[in-house]
Amino acid sequence: MMRRAWPGDTFGGMRAVGRLASGDPGVIADAGLGIAGAGLIAVAAWGSPRLIGSTAIAGPSWLLALLPLLVGASLVLRRRSPLLMWLAIWAGLELLSLFAVISVRGLAFMFVLFVAAYSLGAHASLRGAVAGLVLTAPVVAVISHRGELGLAFSQGHGGKSAVLLSSIQLLAFWLAGVFVHARRQAAWQAARSAALQRQAEQATAVERARIAREMHDIVAHHLSVIVLQAAGARASGKPAEATLEKIENSARQALAETRRLLGVLRDPDEQTGLAPQPGIGDLDALAASVQAAGLPVNLVIDGDLAALPATIDVSVYRIVQEALTNVLKHAGPARADVTIGCGRVAVTIEVTDDGTGEPGHLAPADGHGLAGMRERAAVFGGELAAGPRPGGGYAVRARLPLGDGLPARVLS
Repeated sequence: MMRRAWPGDTFGGMRAVGRLASGDPGVIADAGLGIAGAGLIAVAAWGSPRLIGSTAIAGPSWLLALLPLLVGASLVLRRRSPLLMWLAIWAGLELLSLFAVISVRGLAFMFVLFVAAYSLGAHASLRGAVAGLVLTAPVVAVISHRGELGLAFSQGHGGKSAVLLSSIQLLAFWLAGVFVHARRQAAWQAARSAALQRQAEQATAVERARIAREMHDIVAHHLSVIVLQAAGARASGKPAEATLEKIENSARQALAETRRLLGVLRDPDEQTGLAPQPGIGDLDALAASVQAAGLPVNLVIDGDLAALPATIDVSVYRIVQEALTNVLKHAGPARADVTIGCGRVAVTIEVTDDGTGEPGHLAPADGHGLAGMRERAAVFGGELAAGPRPGGGYAVRARLPLGDGLPARVLS
């Protein structure tokens, strides 16, 4: 969780100084506006008001010393704490109205108030920006009604007309800031959506590569068995030696081509081998390892496992593995139920938990688990659904049809 550095926060101040020293344009601009605002208010309070078109301020020394810091220098906070900046400025103006004889008019006050109104709309949340207007509306109304707030086009007016003219001007700058804030948020959302889309596509590509590698291991294993059987038949001196020789040669060639075609999909550090990938028969060991990590798992497998194609066997294991991993990472204190149903036409998978952790914890931004599982289901023409359960927790349900082989796009 980010820690907001308020004024007076030592660590926040050190970070701000570091950003200023590194040449952060936003920090430099805010510092410049704060210095300019403090300087203009100081001239209005202590110097010759005629230089900036203001009237003289007659008030106690403590107020004149506080005014440049409270009203002018508060602009430094326009990005980091816009609501605090806005409230500090109007608190200073209210003190000025109570303890000094002054009409708040001229370049100094117009500069500060217009910059502050824009900054409140541009850098605060919409709720914070509206709250700032609501909280200071009585102060604006009182000062304007007295004729003490003389912004552009409202000088010389008092009563309701002064309140209306001053409010319209401040509201105009505030609305300009809100518009800029909305445009900035829309651009950020579009960039974030594009980034998430790229991440999801990358996760899909990674999962396809992983599926292809698993297929390579499975095909290579079976082809190796064919080669060994054909070589053994030839060695035994049985009939049809020429046919067995063709089988052996074809199988060796297919094995070599499979390795050459799909071997490039492996990571450089990944170990190669001809042993089959884990399958449904290994889910007991997976459940035990997850339970040892702190997640109780109830595993139920129903149906004939022997008739499953090896590729589906692997994918069932991977979907369950990914779902349990995400439950372990994000669901908080929970227990999981895994149900596998092996029918004649399809394999069904259901992984549910009763956790109270992050909602939607299988979103692509949290590890791309959902994108990968959907891709596994899609390559078999299956489907996968995931989402929160009505009574709490999360559920992942998949159905993998038992067809004749995989779509060609797996290898694309």
